[in-house]
Order: sequence, then C-alpha cells, then structure tokens
Amino acid sequence: MRFALGLFVMAATLFFATEMSAQKVVMKSGKFDALKGQDEINVSYRYDNMGVGKFDHEEDYVDEKVREKNEDEPGSGDEWKRKWEDDREARFEPKFEELMTEYLKDQGTKVGRYPYAKYTLVIHTTFTEPGFNVGVMRKPAMINANISLVETDNMDKELAKATIEKVPGRDAMGYDFDTGYRLQEAYAKLGKTFAKYLVKKVF
Repeated sequence: MRFALGLFVMAATLFFATEMSAQKVVMKSGKFDALKGQDEINVSYRYDNMGVGKFDHEEDYVDEKVREKNEDEPGSGDEWKRKWEDDREARFEPKFEELMTEYLKDQGTKVGRYPYAKYTLVIHTTFTEPGFNVGVMRKPAMINANISLVETDNMDKELAKATIEKVPGRDAMGYDFDTGYRLQEAYAKLGKTFAKYLVKKVF
C-alpha cells in the first residue's frame, strides 16, 4: 500500500512539475506579424536532428526499440517502426493543425496543407520524450520544437523563429497507454499554445 502510494505521489509530482515548466514561447528572431490578416497558413514539418529520450539521435532510439521488440516477437519491431513513422502524418500533424485552426477561428485563419498560401510555418521537432504509462506510474510525453516563418515561394527566407519547449502530451484521465496517443496530445498542445501566442501578440 505504501509502495503504491509512493508511486502515485511520484507520478503526481512529475505531472505538476511538467505542467508548470512547459509551453513558453520564446522568440529567437524576427516577428510573426506577417501572419496577420492571412486566411490560410501553410505548414511544413521536420524531424531531422531530433533527440529521443536518452538518445541524442532518433536513429539510435529506433534501432534499439526495433531490436528489442524483434527479439521478443519476430516482426513486431518492424511493425513498431512503421507505426512510429506513420503516426506523424496520420496523427501528430493533423492534431497540430486542428488546434491551431480552432484557436484562430475568430481571426478567420486556417492552418494546414495550403501550398498556395503566402506564408509557411516550419515545425521542426528537436526533441521527443515518448513517456510511458504502466498504470501505477506515468510519465507524460514531451516535445521541444522550433517554429519558423518563411515565405512559401522562398523557403530559405526566414522571417521569424520561436522555440517552445517541454510541451506535454497525456490524457487527463490517465488512459494514455499508447505512445502515439501521448505524442498526438503533445502536438495538439503545441498547436494550441502557439495559436494563443499569435492571438495575443500578432492578431
């Protein structure tokens, strides 16, 4: 009983520590003022040079997970890798765009795959913590990201850049046993946080 209570306290402490230290938008250069009045904003995503958990390079994390899972059950590691990669386009990116659009709806601005939009937001995930949930103990997922504003017709011309770190991903009720779901919620939080920043500082 004491052990279970101790685990609960540890999980609660981690939950609130993550919540208190997260989601601050830090400007690195330029301004996002060009987005004011835009009906549509295009989005592009990058995952290169991304650390994962204790690994500095995503490739090392993936290789270890694939090896461990294939040793336990042949083929399961390869299936895990496919899902790890597919979740980006299928789950993470749509959630980011959905929450950005939801929180910019009063400004009449939609965020998504709009290749003819004047401006593009480049979302570069620089760090991913997958987290875990084993019932009595949880660790939220977490991402760090750089968000850059560029001209769609000239992607090399960076107009502004901001960073958002320690963006948590979890289910409030504790039903986030799936890694993809936890990370999906982190991207939802990223979209919400950045949209609210734009409403306050730009729109």
